[in-house]
Amino acid sequence: MSGERYVREVDDDTLRREKTRARELRQTAWWRQRIAPGVCHYCRRAVGAKALTLDHVVPLVRGGRSIRANMVPACKDCNHKKQSLLAWEWQGYLDQLDRSADQ
Repeated sequence: MSGERYVREVDDDTLRREKTRARELRQTAWWRQRIAPGVCHYCRRAVGAKALTLDHVVPLVRGGRSIRANMVPACKDCNHKKQSLLAWEWQGYLDQLDRSADQ
């Protein structure tokens, strides 16, 4: 893979609709239950429910949707670092975390 990232363009209406749907899902009992343990989906750190953000596993700009199967709680560090990466692109970062923990 070259140093460039592929970013699929999503039209503004689709992006706006998916962001609205994500805001709606964050207000549900389902989301409150998801964040209750206070653990980041990616790094598994316990940061507390209030410190978790919603992350789209497949980012909206890459064609992801705001559906339950595509939304996970993430700490701010992981969410910021992941940005618009897909799972296989993000795995390199997670592998580095595992190696650091083992040392």
